[in-house]
Amino acid sequence: MQLSVRKRISHREVVSSENGRPVDGLVIAWFAVVIENPFPAEYVADLVTLADAVGEELGDLVGPPCVELLGAEVEAFGKAALVGIDGEVEHGSALIHNLRFGNRFRAAAGGDTLLPAAEKVGLPGQSIDVPIKHKLDATTRSHHQTVTLMIPDAPRPREIVVAAVAASGGRPLARLATFGAEVA
Repeated sequence: MQLSVRKRISHREVVSSENGRPVDGLVIAWFAVVIENPFPAEYVADLVTLADAVGEELGDLVGPPCVELLGAEVEAFGKAALVGIDGEVEHGSALIHNLRFGNRFRAAAGGDTLLPAAEKVGLPGQSIDVPIKHKLDATTRSHHQTVTLMIPDAPRPREIVVAAVAASGGRPLARLATFGAEVA
């Protein structure tokens, strides 16, 4: 099966200052595709077979382009799925919580840890806050943050927005413990 892509969206920002203090060029990027929901409109028990069939294609659609858009070495990353109202949150989860999808993004980013994720059902223009963490060590607290993405005309009722998010560093002016035995 080949995915039906309605559009591709890219967003890149460079943070130069925070709270009146200079920041050394933190870059944040996200790349998303708006696809036709590949799952049937009625309930089906097996979402994994189809998610496996499209996982690598979907990972290639968003992972490498996100890394390229960032234009810097990736330090933190995350992923998201925003499902239109005629779908289920489980449809988005099946697509992004799939090693065939995730491994494509991890390989492009040079990461080897869990990709944090957000998924939900929403209307066109709905925002979604995507958690990102360090690509090699999810306990690196300086890199725990969220990135908000929104596409004004997506997702339509039978669509899913799938996105990859990358950052060239941690939070601007991070000054909490980087590593630690304490877990909050």
